[in-house]
Amino acid sequence: MLFLLFLVIPVVEVILFVTVGDAIGILPTAAMVVATALLGAALVKRQGIATWARARGRLEGGQLPGDELAHGAMILVSGALLLTPGFLTDAIGFALLVPAVREVVKRQLVNRYGGRVITL
Repeated sequence: MLFLLFLVIPVVEVILFVTVGDAIGILPTAAMVVATALLGAALVKRQGIATWARARGRLEGGQLPGDELAHGAMILVSGALLLTPGFLTDAIGFALLVPAVREVVKRQLVNRYGGRVITL
C-alpha cells in the first residue's frame, strides 16, 4: 500500500503541475507552491505551539495528553505535506490543519488500530 502511495502521488502531482501551469502559467504556479509552503509553515507553527501548550497543561494537571499527542502528530504530518511541493499534498496538509478533520482521522485510526495499541 505504501509503495503504491509513493508511486501514485508523484504522478498525480506532476499531472496537477502541468494542468495548473498550462491554465495559469509557470510563474503563477511556482508562486502558488511557494505561497502554500510559507502559509502552511506559519499555520503549522501556530497550531503546533497551541497543541504543545494544551499537552503541557494536561500533564501539569496530572492527566495524560493522548488527544493532544495525536493531534500534534497529525500537525507534524501536515507540516511535512505542506512543505512538499504539490497541490495534492497541500490539500491533504491543509485539511489536517482543521481540528474537526483531525478528530475524524483520529477516530478512524483508533477504530482501525485501537486494538493493536497498548495503553498504560
